Amino acid sequence: MPVPGNAQGLLHSYAAHPARDFDWEPVFSVAPRTTAPVVREHYDKDAGEVQRTLEFARWGYKPAWAKEKGPRPINARFETVHTNGMFRAGFASSRAVVPMSGYFEWVEMDNGKQPYYVHATDERLLHAAGLTTAEQNGDGDWDVSFTIITREARDAAGDVHDRMPAFLDEELMSEWLAPGKLEKDERENLHGMLGDLSEKIAGSLVTHPVDRAVNNVRTLDRKDPSLIAPLVLG
Repeated sequence: MPVPGNAQGLLHSYAAHPARDFDWEPVFSVAPRTTAPVVREHYDKDAGEVQRTLEFARWGYKPAWAKEKGPRPINARFETVHTNGMFRAGFASSRAVVPMSGYFEWVEMDNGKQPYYVHATDERLLHAAGLTTAEQNGDGDWDVSFTIITREARDAAGDVHDRMPAFLDEELMSEWLAPGKLEKDERENLHGMLGDLSEKIAGSLVTHPVDRAVNNVRTLDRKDPSLIAPLVLG
């Protein structure tokens, strides 16, 4: 997933405060197990108000109770995320937004996998629904990790793909980020709203092929904007 903009641009877009040291430059291919910005909200008792923060988290969900060598899922299926044992608690009380300009998907061709970039027609920032979890490390700090909720994908052309992030608009984003633990009926209601809205947003996205350089995570330059440039296939 590409995450555009610099730190100040992202902070402005989300009207958020930086959590700890937050410095970010545009990255056009974020890989699993690396860090990326996430938006969260919490109630600040000292200030007596809800604070929205932008901070780094590692992509790969690891609850504190999970074994060190256990799975660290980068995605959570929308269909079961509010009831699944690994994600249910996160859906109830640790929701987040993962900023991105779009996402990559791959199509199997006769000569290998061809990457495509899926994005909004106006190149606007997209708000992916995510969940976070935190674990205290040996230094007393908190290591935050996240997963992205995905759903069946359908783009503006009506083509069905495997999976795609479940995206929010600004209105539902406020409710999604609101701190506090949701009861069962509240979880089901929010889950239903996410399903309806994310399907609508999915139908507005467009797709174009990009260079296969994005396939090689070891050699690509993650800060190279040409990774998302349209490519004419021969």
